[in-house]
Amino acid sequence: MQRHVDRLKAIAEPTRLRIVNLCAHGELAVSELTQILGQSQPRVSRHLKVLADAGVLYPMREGNWTFYRLERDPYGLLAAILAMVNHDDTEIASDRERLELVRDRRMAEAEAYFTVHAGSWDEIRALHVDATRVERQLLNLIPKGKYQTHLDIGTGTGRILTLLAPRVGQSIGIDNSRAMLTIARDQTARAGLNGASLRFADMYSLPLPDESVDLVSIHLVLHFADAPERAVAEAARVLRPGGRLVIVDFAPHDNEDLRHRHAHRRLGFSEDEVRQWLGASSLEWRRAEALPGKALTVMVWSADKTADTAAAPVARIAGSPWI
Repeated sequence: MQRHVDRLKAIAEPTRLRIVNLCAHGELAVSELTQILGQSQPRVSRHLKVLADAGVLYPMREGNWTFYRLERDPYGLLAAILAMVNHDDTEIASDRERLELVRDRRMAEAEAYFTVHAGSWDEIRALHVDATRVERQLLNLIPKGKYQTHLDIGTGTGRILTLLAPRVGQSIGIDNSRAMLTIARDQTARAGLNGASLRFADMYSLPLPDESVDLVSIHLVLHFADAPERAVAEAARVLRPGGRLVIVDFAPHDNEDLRHRHAHRRLGFSEDEVRQWLGASSLEWRRAEALPGKALTVMVWSADKTADTAAAPVARIAGSPWI
């Protein structure tokens, strides 16, 4: 009961309610909240501390940045409060508009980066990890002939499609960079993978029906995402019962250069965080493999969609039209 009282007290202030409402739509950095709210960083930071101390928000420190997301809400208290927010309110509507501008800017920056570096993408990846070791681990997780339809989210140059093609029947790659897809089409054609389907699409809204693929790979993509848990939930949606999801990404690190020079939004992910995403999407955890590289450790996580489990929908806050 005291926990609920503390949370209610923390939220009972206009700016803090606005912050909670914004964080209901994905994790946000302090600098992004400052831009959206139009307030000084010290003032916003004080509000964030109050909300974090009360267990309303969860802070994630990564290098010089701190991201905030909603804490778990098992009793539905936060959802009930947010359902009562008037989205026609002037300040709330302005927050929504500025949030979309922040998201649009993120996407524009990432797309500009991918366009510039599309031709040398595999070489850039190789700077941080031995790609051969990662690919060997992927092959260990994917027996030949077990999975018929493979979806590669954020396919980039199409390398993972080419790698796994001999083990699957049909290959589908999606990416939101047309420059990357141009390279992927060339690379898959050179590899003789003429039946691959390459599509311009958003990983948060896959152009595929529910339970339509057997295998999903997300290879060194989630650290660019502003809502990686939504990408995982969407992957779970299209996965058939008995299918497998494989995620390759970095373990937590503090290399800020990757954020500033290479458009990384997140500096790696902990095992607990990935387990939480998988559990929320009704996927059964299988294993995690750590592959130390020159400067960073790459993790390979895998999970299965059990035959008696349906994919959970993407988490939404009641009454919110934003997501």
